[in-house]
Amino acid sequence: MNRVPSPIRILLAVFGLLVMTYAGAQQNFDHFSTGFELDGAHRTVNCESCHVGAVFTATDPRCINCHSAGGTVRSSQMPPNHPSTTGICEDCHTTSSWAPVYYMDHTAVIGDCRGCHNGLQAAGKPINHPVSGDNCDDCHQSVAWFPAVFDHANVTAGCYSCHNGVDATGKGVAHIQTTNLCEDCHSSSFWQPATMVDHTQVMGSCASCHNGVTATGKNPGHIASGDNCDDCHTTVAWTPANFDHVNITGNCFSCHNGTDATGKSPQHILTTDVCEDCHSTTVWEPAITVDHDQVLGSCSSCHDGNTATGKDAGHFISTQECNVCHDANAWLPHTYMHAGLLYEPLDHRGNFACTRCHLANSEIVQWPTPAYQPDCAGCHFNDYRAGVDKHNGINADRNCGNSGCHSISENEW
Repeated sequence: MNRVPSPIRILLAVFGLLVMTYAGAQQNFDHFSTGFELDGAHRTVNCESCHVGAVFTATDPRCINCHSAGGTVRSSQMPPNHPSTTGICEDCHTTSSWAPVYYMDHTAVIGDCRGCHNGLQAAGKPINHPVSGDNCDDCHQSVAWFPAVFDHANVTAGCYSCHNGVDATGKGVAHIQTTNLCEDCHSSSFWQPATMVDHTQVMGSCASCHNGVTATGKNPGHIASGDNCDDCHTTVAWTPANFDHVNITGNCFSCHNGTDATGKSPQHILTTDVCEDCHSTTVWEPAITVDHDQVLGSCSSCHDGNTATGKDAGHFISTQECNVCHDANAWLPHTYMHAGLLYEPLDHRGNFACTRCHLANSEIVQWPTPAYQPDCAGCHFNDYRAGVDKHNGINADRNCGNSGCHSISENEW
């Protein structure tokens, strides 16, 4: 007896046929032909997870169509703590897995770095990070953490808390030995040049740094000396120097040539002497001695009252050079000699002051009896007393010394 299938059986048969047909279609359908290749995690997703209600056409291929609060895939939508961004899923994620992201487009992120880099959503400051109130992007780029362009303005700890050779660059092996902190000498912008050097904290001699490598050393024109820098210079500036001549190996002129050090001024006495013949190593003036034998020129070229002591106000008025009366050792006693002149007084000079004859304090003698100059009577005419003493019967003789009566000796007249 033939049995007629019931409606229920017919429906079950049709549904089974559809399932088998759909399963075969899903297994054999080339999704690449739609322009949306199923790769990564999409390979294992059932068709109906995306094609809701068996709608296979006009499906939006964008990630956000499924992975959003209003999308079709509720289980993998953007979480509430997702960084605020204008980017789309595929800008940062792959189809294999949400995490880790293969790329982060920081230009599309809304908000500051700490909105993500807080140690929960993304890497934050490590434990050994410099203590700072800066934002991440004050120092770091969005490409990589390092190298960082550091903004020291908001750092609240001392330099050494970072610049210890581990967390950040510290003092190199060639660094000056000092007890100073970094900030005592350096700026927060760059190491070199140092803003200052606190020499009071430097350990070692000047030459340990001022060797021409670590710091400025003696230049080629420096005076040849075995002194240390601080024997002559201060820690404030190279010049002026308080010079210690003790260890100088050359003569004075090797430095005091007017170029390397002060030389003879235009007003200096013309002499063939070297500096050390007259001056000490402490001060130029007063000179220790003057070697007059080496002086070029006359006495008055120096002894003019400006360069050297000249004639005082009470000096005998004379056009003679100093050395006519004086020697180079002392002004007194003077040694003026009339010898060779028109009048040679011989013994007259014994106890006579110059003004005994030079009444007007001048080289010009005003003869008491000009008519008898330059004979003895020119001065002694009034001493002649006719008829008195031995002058009885003797006429006034102009030249007493040749009279046969008088000698020129001051002891006998």
